[in-house]
Amino acid sequence: VRGGRLWCALWVAHLLWSKCSSYPQAQNVTWKSTNFKTVLVWEPKPSVDYSYTVELSPVGGNAQRIAYCIRSSQTMCDLSTAMTDPKACYVADVLSQPPQGATSDLSEFPHKTSPKFCPYHDTELDRPKFTLEVSKGIATLNVTDSPTAIVSGQHLQTLRDVFSEHLHYRVTYWKNKSTGKKTSDYNTSMINVTGLDQGESYCFQVQAYIPSRTYGKQLGDLSHAQCSRDENETILEVYSPAVIISAIILILLLTGIIITVTVVCCKKKAAKAEKKGVV
Repeated sequence: VRGGRLWCALWVAHLLWSKCSSYPQAQNVTWKSTNFKTVLVWEPKPSVDYSYTVELSPVGGNAQRIAYCIRSSQTMCDLSTAMTDPKACYVADVLSQPPQGATSDLSEFPHKTSPKFCPYHDTELDRPKFTLEVSKGIATLNVTDSPTAIVSGQHLQTLRDVFSEHLHYRVTYWKNKSTGKKTSDYNTSMINVTGLDQGESYCFQVQAYIPSRTYGKQLGDLSHAQCSRDENETILEVYSPAVIISAIILILLLTGIIITVTVVCCKKKAAKAEKKGVV
């Protein structure tokens, strides 16, 4: 009898293991987030025999099943709009389940829990855009506060809306064709960089800076560099030799055309005058 019970127990365990093994557990569950556009990604891509379902929960709160990530064959789920409180911290579970339309006797499915993610502290900051004007040794940079994936009403909030006074910008600048760089931090989007040598060309890059964050997550991506014009540059420094030669050739051609047209017109007038004189 005992042997029969043991055999039955082993058989049930085998069936349960077989069921679970047909739904492999998700691996490498990670977050990818920029400007609060937050996506959960994982591996591997499922076979036709199983699918994935994502559940999101604030730390200490109830889990919410994400409607557009239920029994999906995808290995990513955009959770931007589901994270309604950017200052909260979240964890996500990726469940391995039967595919759409299939059933299972299992009450619990294999799952993998993500690392904790706090959007306000963890989302990466994209490179900002800015305009540049330089006059009398002062560079004025007008930085555009980047839009985020957070919606308020019918509008996307900017980084300034979310971080308010905690959003700073770090400006890196240097003399054009020089390797020595300087940095300065500002808490506004309209920035004046003073103390520049008049007439010299300077290059600038900007990045978002959140001093209240932990070290390593304070700085965003650097913007593309913009350089002011060097007022002391010669024409050879501003334009390449090919452009200068092309311009000279064009001027010579135009001059030749004007001279040719003038000569032809003069000859025609002279010919008309001669005809009138003969008559």
